[in-house]
Amino acid sequence: MSESREEILKAIGLLLKSQSTMVISTSDPVDGPHATPLFYLTGNEFELYWFSSPSSVHSRNVANAPEASVAIYASTDQWQQIRGVQMRGTVQKVTQRTRRREISKAYCTRFDLGLVFRAVMIKSSLYIFRPCWVRYLDNTRRFGFKFETDLPVAQEQ
Repeated sequence: MSESREEILKAIGLLLKSQSTMVISTSDPVDGPHATPLFYLTGNEFELYWFSSPSSVHSRNVANAPEASVAIYASTDQWQQIRGVQMRGTVQKVTQRTRRREISKAYCTRFDLGLVFRAVMIKSSLYIFRPCWVRYLDNTRRFGFKFETDLPVAQEQ
């Protein structure tokens, strides 16, 4: 039985919402590639939001070259259960105050963050990853199941 593109995109969205940590890969022409695990929230069209210090390596990298890749997967120790998403896209800081407040509130609620972390968030920047391409791997469907597609570029919120 072959699933439609819409059904697979829905499965991707459910996987993104069910996980909490992504690995973002950025690059610097001098230091090369850099990968960082981060908590994230999902947005529309698979956008991902996170807070980070503007002085962190990945934040400095995307300030100079906004292209990045992301990997998110459900942790497992059984190869038959491997499910994950790889995406390529661009990163921007979110500067709109109302959007930042909305994401901050949702972020604190989702991750049950205490007052100490909330104080750190105030000093952090909010970033958004907007994917333009996605690959979905799902061995629970069948060994080697893979779906790839380009995504429409989302507009700034």
